[in-house]
Amino acid sequence: MSDLPRKAVTRTAKLAALPLGFAGRATWGLGKRIGGKSAELVAREVQQRTADQLFKTLGELKGGAMKLGQALSVFESALPEEVAGPYRAALTKLQEAAPPLPARTVHEVLATRIGEDWREYFLEFEDAPAAAASIGQVHRAVWHDGRKVAVKVQYPGAGEALLSDLSQLSRFARLLGPLVPGMDIKPLIKELRDRVSEELDYELEARAQQQHAAEFEGDPDVVIPQVVHQSDQVLVTEWIDGIPLSEVIAEGTAEQRDRAGQLLARFLFSGPARTGLLHADPHPGNFRLLPPAVEDAEDAELAEDSELTEEDGGPIRSWRLGVLDFGTVDRLPGGLPRNIGDSLRLTLEGDAAGVYGLLREEGFVKESIDLDPDAVLDYLLPIIEPTQVEEFTFSRGWIREQAARIADPRSPAHQLGRQLNLPPSYVLIHRVTLSTIGVLCQLGATVRLRDELDAWLPGFLAEEAENAEAEGTEYAEEEGEQEGEPVQA
Repeated sequence: MSDLPRKAVTRTAKLAALPLGFAGRATWGLGKRIGGKSAELVAREVQQRTADQLFKTLGELKGGAMKLGQALSVFESALPEEVAGPYRAALTKLQEAAPPLPARTVHEVLATRIGEDWREYFLEFEDAPAAAASIGQVHRAVWHDGRKVAVKVQYPGAGEALLSDLSQLSRFARLLGPLVPGMDIKPLIKELRDRVSEELDYELEARAQQQHAAEFEGDPDVVIPQVVHQSDQVLVTEWIDGIPLSEVIAEGTAEQRDRAGQLLARFLFSGPARTGLLHADPHPGNFRLLPPAVEDAEDAELAEDSELTEEDGGPIRSWRLGVLDFGTVDRLPGGLPRNIGDSLRLTLEGDAAGVYGLLREEGFVKESIDLDPDAVLDYLLPIIEPTQVEEFTFSRGWIREQAARIADPRSPAHQLGRQLNLPPSYVLIHRVTLSTIGVLCQLGATVRLRDELDAWLPGFLAEEAENAEAEGTEYAEEEGEQEGEPVQA
């Protein structure tokens, strides 16, 4: 039934060929250099051939292979330009499309999961997929009540493919290291594996999406499609149009880039505070830039003119962010951990001892490790530069500088970073934050990040911290603690 490469041996053989191909190209490159070609020119050719093979294979296999490709794609901006060029086009392809399943397979899934009479649910159903991703593809349709909908159909055998691919990829994860300087790929693959069961469960995805849709209904900045129908391996949601973020990255105006970046940052920090959930798959294929909601037809036509800028009196500042795919979320009932806001605030205040104490308390510095608090502060300050100013322009140059600083084995930052620990409860938050920063750098967006932190991140505002401390003291006194020995909140 499935048109995925079904046999584990077939998928394993394709993935196993990747490191052999890498080694072969390295040998080919050495031969070219001996033959007189410049090292730089040969390196570019090797990189191009490597990119072509790697992402062609990841895209064809879908499953965990493509999932890893999508996760890596948001870090493209961290690569040095001479390396990034050959990879960029191949990476971007994974953000929006993959080779589709044939219509007959899709019809069989719908008949099995919805019923033999599945066509009665739709006034129209387009056999050609509108988008295809790692474990499913999306078809445009019209629901029986006239609503335009997106029908997400899970690939048959997707679960086995995910686990098989990620197990195989973890065996040569170090060979993928150059794709993301300063980042260890193996923990990323492990985290993707740990989320497989959730990613495959469309009931969980429907619940997370509906929770977001209810909270953001009528929101002027963020649009979440309502869930229309859900069954095993099939999820039907309202359709939203708009400009895919990958297109904004490729050819959007400066105003569109800035607006998309601001809204992306707003959603990152406001989502957990408002829903208790963190959308954990922030690659550009999951976002759309939508015109403002207007009722007057003349205004609607005006709003669709993407060339209008704020200076022209146009509506760019009112455009909205459409968010898709809630298959991977982190459950944060209290919102983002308060220690993140406290640590950021203390770092900005230059309180090295305070920051170090919090990092130790949360397990970022293990008990067996002793570090210089001032060195830790020096390590953190360049990373949090976007929070030190009222507005910050994210750029490929800035993220490359950070990646190079942390990746260089000779640098103090690299040596200190190797001694830090990432507690399990922070793994997904860390990846989502890094991924979002990667997308902001791809956009080249100028963002007022502090505005979002002030509004949504617990502990970031100094007065909020003082209020929390006062509440903790009052609570301690009520509980019979001796005056002068408050229990900290």
